[in-house]
Amino acid sequence: MTTQMLTYLFVGLSFALYIGIAVWSRAGSTKDFYVAGGGVHPVVNGMATAADWMSAASFISMAGIISFVGFDGSVYLLGWTGGYVLLALLLAPYLRKFGRFTVPDFIGERYYSKTARIVAVVCLIFVSFTYVAGQMRGVGIVFSRFLEVEVNTGVVIGMAIVFMYAVLGGMKGITYTQVAQYCVLIFAYMVPAIFISLMITGNPIPQLGFGAEVLDAKGLGSGVSVLEKLDGVLMDLGFGAYTQGSKSTIDMFAITAALMFGTAGLPHVLVRFFTVPKVSDARLSAGYALVFIAILYTTAPAVAAFARLNLVDTVQDTAYADAPAWFGNWEKTGLIAWQDKNNDGVMQYSAGAALSPTKPIFTDQKGIHGERLLKNEPSASANEVYIDRDIMVLANPEIANLPGWVIALVAAGGVAAALSTAAGLLLVISSSISHDLLKQTLMPNISDKQELLFARIAAAVAVCVAGLFGIYPPAFVAQVVAFAFGLAAASLFPAILLGIFSKRVNKEGAITGMLVGLIFTFSYIAYFKFYAPELNNSVNWLLGISPEGIGFLGMLMNIAAALVVSMMTAPPPTDVQDLVDDIRIPTGAGVAHEH
Repeated sequence: MTTQMLTYLFVGLSFALYIGIAVWSRAGSTKDFYVAGGGVHPVVNGMATAADWMSAASFISMAGIISFVGFDGSVYLLGWTGGYVLLALLLAPYLRKFGRFTVPDFIGERYYSKTARIVAVVCLIFVSFTYVAGQMRGVGIVFSRFLEVEVNTGVVIGMAIVFMYAVLGGMKGITYTQVAQYCVLIFAYMVPAIFISLMITGNPIPQLGFGAEVLDAKGLGSGVSVLEKLDGVLMDLGFGAYTQGSKSTIDMFAITAALMFGTAGLPHVLVRFFTVPKVSDARLSAGYALVFIAILYTTAPAVAAFARLNLVDTVQDTAYADAPAWFGNWEKTGLIAWQDKNNDGVMQYSAGAALSPTKPIFTDQKGIHGERLLKNEPSASANEVYIDRDIMVLANPEIANLPGWVIALVAAGGVAAALSTAAGLLLVISSSISHDLLKQTLMPNISDKQELLFARIAAAVAVCVAGLFGIYPPAFVAQVVAFAFGLAAASLFPAILLGIFSKRVNKEGAITGMLVGLIFTFSYIAYFKFYAPELNNSVNWLLGISPEGIGFLGMLMNIAAALVVSMMTAPPPTDVQDLVDDIRIPTGAGVAHEH
């Protein structure tokens, strides 16, 4: 069976499984739709949380960005995993004890204000739609290559699948679908990593292969480690050393902090802790999720290094006529390109932009060597090869010439990673609109059945908007997701943290803080990424902090504004202060506290 047929088979079977689970576990009430009935086992919830968390950014793009930037990419590993420790210790058990459906629910009641609830909904929608843009872009990339359709068509297919199980099943359907998706994505990530680790180092454990010696032509140790070889190869081609960073210390710290605090403020992750029966189960869920996530996150640096080594070995100084099949396959998608600058028919891969503008603009014509011709002007650098970072994990099995079933498995895993997170995000968007905006604010008299209908309509609309973001993405996947974390850190995280641990912060302080954090962070990102991208460099950044890390500064501004305004206005009512004490008291932990 051909690789193409295997891909159709694997992806088709996984789709059938997801939709079948959604039909089997479809939501019959708002409690089922919002929190899966509140009876999910901690291990199951931990696995579902891991799938919800490990998005296209984790599966497709994280190793891709590490592969290209080396040491600087470690911020994603540190920030995203550190955030889960913070989540488990500071937020998950207290939110579960509060016993509500959504994050705006907590903020609305803790800050005794419909305005605070609405501001939280606005923050949540900003964060979630920014995040979901990366997922739909990931879906499009997977489909464009493995189902041989245009990227935009791939996005539309992904929209249809998410619509089926998110709108029908709600949180109940999504939870059990995400368990299946976790199994698919982790198997799909680990199998090629083990294969390639064996091929390059002889060690079947990628985490150990990452620090092992590269095998020579006879299959013996060469005396040179993977990282030493990668440093040497890249420096010979004019790149910086893989193991040395180029970012400033302050920017590295800010990005790591923004990702970490953003993790603890992400609404689609926080809502997962409302689905377990007891407070103690919330903490257990976070622990299990961290274990399940660590399997992929400790493997990603090895995958990144192996992929970059294989890429250089198969591309550099290779005649295009002799190029391996994978290069032509990905060239068809528009995510890799070659421009023969010196007319020698040989691919030269080195430092510097290959094209001007940097992304390829293809014509319908073929060059004398059979390559797709470009409208782009040649850049000043000697580099002739453009490679989209987001293809590295997906193309890795093909570059390493692994069996067709492994390539098909990776396609199914990439789709599972993107769809699992997209579904979780779309659910929190729909629940915030139907529950917090309509039921709790604008239309308090609607019935449970009407609320469920509005939730499904909101989910359907959100799917369509998410698709548009996928078709017109603002950046590559990991970068888009980093912005979502910055927005979450600057807006929702401080309101939740202060709501749990400070009795003095009142509604005026919380509302001011959320607006200050959100407006500042969003404006900074929009300015440098969309309005004046030519100024997006360390010389012009505030305190040397990039748009990816500015959420940390936005978070500090949020906290400062909330505390100052709270001190200048009346304290919260006594019953709210008692509520804060009650959330933190361990007595009776194990039973959800209802209000």
